[in-house]
Order: sequence, then C-alpha cells, then structure tokens
Amino acid sequence: MSTLKDVANRVGVSVATVSYVLTGRGSVSADTRAKVLAAVEELDYRPNRSAQAMRTGYSQSIGLLLPDLTNPFFPELAQKIENAARQLKFSVLLVDCQGKKETEAEAFQLLKQQGVDGVIWCPASDDVPASLNSLKCPTVIIDRPIAGFDAVHSDYTKGGEILAEYALSLGHERVGLLSGPGEIEGARRRREGFIKIAAAHPDKIEVVWDVEVPFSTDLNQNAMHQLKQNSVTLIVAADDLIAVGAISALNEMGLKVPEDVSITGFDNIPWTTVVTPKLTTINQPIADMGTKAVELLIGKITNPDQATRTVVLDVNLVERASVKSLND
Repeated sequence: MSTLKDVANRVGVSVATVSYVLTGRGSVSADTRAKVLAAVEELDYRPNRSAQAMRTGYSQSIGLLLPDLTNPFFPELAQKIENAARQLKFSVLLVDCQGKKETEAEAFQLLKQQGVDGVIWCPASDDVPASLNSLKCPTVIIDRPIAGFDAVHSDYTKGGEILAEYALSLGHERVGLLSGPGEIEGARRRREGFIKIAAAHPDKIEVVWDVEVPFSTDLNQNAMHQLKQNSVTLIVAADDLIAVGAISALNEMGLKVPEDVSITGFDNIPWTTVVTPKLTTINQPIADMGTKAVELLIGKITNPDQATRTVVLDVNLVERASVKSLND
C-alpha cells in the first residue's frame, strides 16, 4: 500500500507539500498540485484518516444533520452535499433527526465524538441545542436560516412574492394558505412574501384562510376542514409535500385539481412531475445549495476567523398543470 512519502518521492516534493494538496491547506502552485494528484492516482494512494487526524488535528470529515429523510427534498440535498464534499476529499457523516429536537441534541454529541471538522445543519426549528455549542467546530445552516450562523438558503420571500404575482396574473381573487410550520424561518418567509404582495392589492386578491401545517402529506384537521369548504380558487402550499397531500385529500372529497381548485407548491421535488396533475411550484436550486454550503463550511474550517456569511440563492416559478387561469 502506497504511503504519503511514496507520493512525495514520486513528485520530488516534501511530504508536507503532498499533505497541503490533499487537505486544501497551505500554498501550493497549480502545477505542483496537478503533479501530486496525478501521483496519488497512479500510486492508488488512500489516506489513513485516523493517522491523518492525529497528525494534523483534522479528520477530513464533516457532519450533515437533516430533519427528515422521508421528505424527498432532503435525500436529494444530501446527495449534492456528499458529492461536493467528496470532490474536496472530505467524507460525510449523515444523521436523520426525524424532525425531533432531542435527536438533534444527541446528533451533535455523536458528531463531537466522531471528531468532525465542521457541520452542515438543516434545523428542525429555530431552537439551537446546547450540545451544538460544545461541538466547537464551524457550523453552516442550510435551507432553514438561524441568525448568527453562516447560512445557505433560497430566497424564500421572493418565492412567496412570485406565487402571489402569479395568482394575480391568472385572476385568482380568493386564496387559501397552507403555511407550513411557524417555528421555521423559511416557512415564515414564504408566507410573508405572499402576504406582502396580496396586501398591496386588496381589491384584487384576498387571503380567505391561512392554516399552519407540518411539512408533510398528512394535513391536520383545520386544514382538512378548510379544504372541504371549497371557498377559494387557489391553495398555496408552503412546500410540495403539503401540496401533494392536499391534492390527495381533495380527490377523496370529490374535488378536482385544477377544475374545482388550483394549487401550488414550493421546492420542485421529483414528486411534482408524477402526481396528477403535475404540480406548479417554486424551484429551489438544490445542487447549488449543497455545493455552496460545502464551500462555505470548508472555507470556515481552513480559516476560522472568516466573517459570518449568508448566501441567498435565486428561485423561479415552474408552471405545470395544477393551476388554471380564471381570466376571460
């Protein structure tokens, strides 16, 4: 089995230079870096993570905490993060917190024991577990921002505004909101974006009802009651899972989408194209989100004094068949 020294000898550089290339630290010319990586490939060198951690103080691993892997949005996000981390020679330890705050607290303790260099975290709520503070490594919040942390997320407010402007353009005057969990900042911003535009046009659009629901296909009793009333022409769901659950519930009630009521989602998960009708939604750039989060975290690991940053990514409307125009 090849060693770090074998790679250094093949290229004619120091062991430290090879280490700099593999860890992304230190200053190495592009030419030397290319030669080192070529030698690593030729010699089939595989770093010993345990020895590396003891020698450098770094494990070349990051933790990834996600709230719910039954939501198709998160497995796709995890895949993008793992791909981006692997390109930078970092491994990923994934924990599914199953939407439970106590599981998050336990997960941070686990990651501390594993000695990860940093954490990418999508919170179940705005609460920050005390165990995170004891982890003592950089943390980047993804998808659900919390003040004071480095963060990467989409422009949720703009997404809500786009949906309101879309409703106005199609003549929908009576709208119901399935707003998502109020304890999650991203859900609040989506709702606020829609309300902002609607409030500016009180003579053209009215929010008839507004119900808080979990990010799930299972709707609560209040939501089901409002769907049965059939008092709106458009339902705006805070995410695609909620929208899919609403379409299913409406079908069971004998109401057709979009003939009897239109509906929109948010996220653009794969399910949006297999549900009937295909779902009009707001597209989040999941690949960019994962890549930016990894880049931001690695930057913080290599430079702990780096200023706290928030990266906000653009969103766009994807029109499908779940919304009809009411214009003459």
